[in-house]
Amino acid sequence: MTSSNPLHTEAALDVSRRRIYLMRHGEVSYFGNRRPSRVEQVGLNEEGRRQAQAMAEVMASVPLDRVISSPLLRCQETTAIVIGSRSLDIETLDALREIEPGPLDRLAELPLPEGITKAFAGDLTPETRFLGGETFGTFVQRVRECLDQIRADPDWRHLLVVAHGGTNRAILSWALGSDLKGFGHMEQDPACLNIVDIDQHGTPLVRLLNFTPYNVVKHGWKYTTMERLFIEYLSAQR
Repeated sequence: MTSSNPLHTEAALDVSRRRIYLMRHGEVSYFGNRRPSRVEQVGLNEEGRRQAQAMAEVMASVPLDRVISSPLLRCQETTAIVIGSRSLDIETLDALREIEPGPLDRLAELPLPEGITKAFAGDLTPETRFLGGETFGTFVQRVRECLDQIRADPDWRHLLVVAHGGTNRAILSWALGSDLKGFGHMEQDPACLNIVDIDQHGTPLVRLLNFTPYNVVKHGWKYTTMERLFIEYLSAQR
């Protein structure tokens, strides 16, 4: 006879999943004084801090036991706001930094509008260079190797990772089994949250994508990350 006790049924499934809360940093202003800022030195702007605070309120009850951030300032600032007064150390892993572009002035060389849109969402190959900088193959490899090391550590159950739009896409495309073909078919808005569960065999299960508590239905948003960056660049030239 099959037991009707739900606790017995749950035990029979023997499922043990850990959870990764994967965030992108809050909004920043990359162009100041008509010139691109050094990307490693760019911190959150006022709107980015507001976005991070909105996520802090959502995450307040989550029992985090490990916190990892990209070493770049905008991610560390976002992380600090989200964890608030909790006594958690913020680890930084260099491999989680964003894909390295060439000079941001190269945005002006891209054909409009398709060049801007395809910079992240075109027919990407491992040899494709992001704005003349790092190849997508090298980038994805370093992010995936870092993720493998994180997954191999058994001592966490609820992990917060705060990184970048490209870094998150590399992780999510792995979780969705799409690799570079799916890289450009998901957006990562500022201070968004993704949730990926990992079972005892290392198999991922995507629970949530690109959730933004400060604008749940994405009202008024029509541009991609790259399109918004290009608009910001043009505005800085005026």
